[in-house]
Amino acid sequence: MIYFDNSATTPMFKEVIDTMATVQENFIGNPSSLHHLGVKSDSLIDKARQQIADLLYCDKEEIFFTSGGTESNNTAIIGTAFEKQSFGKHIITTRIEHPSVLKTMHFLEKQGFDVTYLDVDTNGKIDVEMLGKVIRHDTILVSMMWVNNEVGILEPIQDVAILLEKYPTIHFHVDAVQALHYVLTQRIPSRVDLLSLSAHKFHGPRGIGILYKREGKRIESLLHGGGQEKGVRSGTENTASIAGMAKALRLYSQKQTPIQSYQSALRAFLSSYHGVEILSPLEQAPHILTFAIKGIRGEVLLHALEEQGIYLSTTSACSSKTAKEHHTLGAMNVSGDISRCAVRLSLSVENTQEEITQFQHVFDNVYQKFSKILKS
Repeated sequence: MIYFDNSATTPMFKEVIDTMATVQENFIGNPSSLHHLGVKSDSLIDKARQQIADLLYCDKEEIFFTSGGTESNNTAIIGTAFEKQSFGKHIITTRIEHPSVLKTMHFLEKQGFDVTYLDVDTNGKIDVEMLGKVIRHDTILVSMMWVNNEVGILEPIQDVAILLEKYPTIHFHVDAVQALHYVLTQRIPSRVDLLSLSAHKFHGPRGIGILYKREGKRIESLLHGGGQEKGVRSGTENTASIAGMAKALRLYSQKQTPIQSYQSALRAFLSSYHGVEILSPLEQAPHILTFAIKGIRGEVLLHALEEQGIYLSTTSACSSKTAKEHHTLGAMNVSGDISRCAVRLSLSVENTQEEITQFQHVFDNVYQKFSKILKS
């Protein structure tokens, strides 16, 4: 089996599985309990929080645990909107965001908020100058992704951060679920107020995520109850998953897999075939490559490769069962005929050169079969 659907989810590191099993067995206390077993669990969570903060170059008081990227995005966006609505109700985002952002914006529109959706160019990038033009006196939030989950577009987060230095009262939220590589190598820009991460995108457990909230920035809580996570996110903490996430983040940060060279080789290889169109721009994240064979629907190519033990996807896993076309490609003015043929190949730090070579061999065989069909 060759797994190239890592933008959907990544297999857990074995060390993470072992860590979680140990925690499940030995840390049975509720972290909120005052007895020794509770204090023991709470101390482990505090240690994990510190480890994560160190890896992200921030303060541990700025790290909040959630159930994943969707909750982190919802908390950042709705929490900001409700906290700052007395100052204004205007929000800015883009047309290519993850459904957990776009649908949250639609929800807020029903609550009376005004949302501006920035267009992107044919490479999927926003125009930072245009962003500056749509900022209003009542703008309270700018929310956008660092790396697009469908095509791998790398948005100009640093440039946006520089622009927003002029507007200190506007909260800046970044969906970095697909951008951990940049968070680790470039660090979180000082102007970013809120940032979302999800453990299962970096070989950690599903159902656990991170919301970075810059010290001093206030948001309204979505979940109310016992006041855990300093009141930002009530609910008994998932001790084992938090420990597993910290372990996964540390292991991921130590990996030296040449993903960029793998992607470059795949781009050159696929481009050599007649009728294959590379849809990911040249300036993009190293782990995502979206392409299409003209005339072959994406799900047909996906299943043909699946029969040979290679797993890709046709769209975002969060919407693949309902979406007929990539909304990102539509925003990039890619035709529906091409969009319906698109597949996404996404790599991880666990992939190998041998897998790249094997994929090339299998793809060539599949392509030759499709060529006969297209010619007939």
